[in-house]
Amino acid sequence: MNTVPLRPGSVIGILGGGQLGRMTAMAAKAMGYKVICLDPTPGSPCGQVCDGQVVGSLSDLDAAYALARQSDVLLYEFENIDADVVRALEAEHCVPQGSRTLAITQNRILEKEHLAAHGFPLAPYRVVKSAADLSSAIVALGLPLVLKSALGGYDGKGQLVLRGGGDVAAALSQVSRGGEFVLEKFVELYSEVSVIIARRPGGECFVYPLAENSHQQNILHTSIVPARVTAEVAQCARAIAKGIAHSLDLVGLLAVELFVTPEGVLVNELAPRPHNSGHYSLGACYTSQFEQFVRAVADLPLGATDLLYPALMFNILGRHLKQVYAHWPLLQQRGKVHLYGKTYNAGDVSFCCTNDSLSSQAMSQRKLGHILLRSTDPEQDIAWLESLLGK
Repeated sequence: MNTVPLRPGSVIGILGGGQLGRMTAMAAKAMGYKVICLDPTPGSPCGQVCDGQVVGSLSDLDAAYALARQSDVLLYEFENIDADVVRALEAEHCVPQGSRTLAITQNRILEKEHLAAHGFPLAPYRVVKSAADLSSAIVALGLPLVLKSALGGYDGKGQLVLRGGGDVAAALSQVSRGGEFVLEKFVELYSEVSVIIARRPGGECFVYPLAENSHQQNILHTSIVPARVTAEVAQCARAIAKGIAHSLDLVGLLAVELFVTPEGVLVNELAPRPHNSGHYSLGACYTSQFEQFVRAVADLPLGATDLLYPALMFNILGRHLKQVYAHWPLLQQRGKVHLYGKTYNAGDVSFCCTNDSLSSQAMSQRKLGHILLRSTDPEQDIAWLESLLGK
């Protein structure tokens, strides 16, 4: 088994070929590493910038071993990867992130149980495995509520808000079809924030500035940094993130999504990898979250996380792409535009068509890139971008 610290010229293998892997690979190559990835789609966003790609399913252990045999160290860029595959790999190869954090954070039930057991603040919740569980949980918690699938949910997928009788009937129907769920109390929010924290194997931690996030249709729309919260809230959020990272014995990156409520700061969800709300760091921080990710898994000293300027990050979805192209020079003049090499076809705009299987609705919601602006008036800048590109 190879060990870290990792010297330049070593090969980093990435389980996953999406945009997070792409930007991680670009950072790793700038640091002198070679990178290969595993993804089922030939020419994946990550594969486009790598030294090679293994084409195969992320649940295919043989494909994962093929990646491992070519790599000095392995990392995963997405939590919806089979934890059993990672567990098998770490028995023979260097996988600094490990399978434990992955197994906990990819299952909402295990994640809630871990957080509750370590005393981190959560919204009231119940585990639901049957219609009877759901009915009793609704009585115990009271409407409104949010039903979330235990497995496989991101960007609002697998979630249902329960406000009245029709929603309850839909939830009962969903639960009756099988599966495991978490039912949470719908809490009053002042704002939603997130914290990215990096941790090395020896325990050194660096925390990024808080991002204040807004969503549309459960997909991240904008991140404002620094978050417009009190110093007490920011300090509490950073302390929670550090505590969670140590409780997991984290190696790599962890994104901690938090609710700011009248009752205080509550933990919403965790993601053990670079995060959409941390993309502002790619330009607005001394060390981007992607370079930091590589540093952490390579057991190198972590880089400074200072915010260089107040920033706004705006997600580019499929429905925005035509206007992004139409206003390309203006956007480049005002800020930094990052495109991920993903599939989209919008009339007279065709962008890296490598997958035509998605529905037009799914394509319109697909994250294709982001825009970073230096911003001292984020509301005005959001209004400008929405007028230019659409909401």
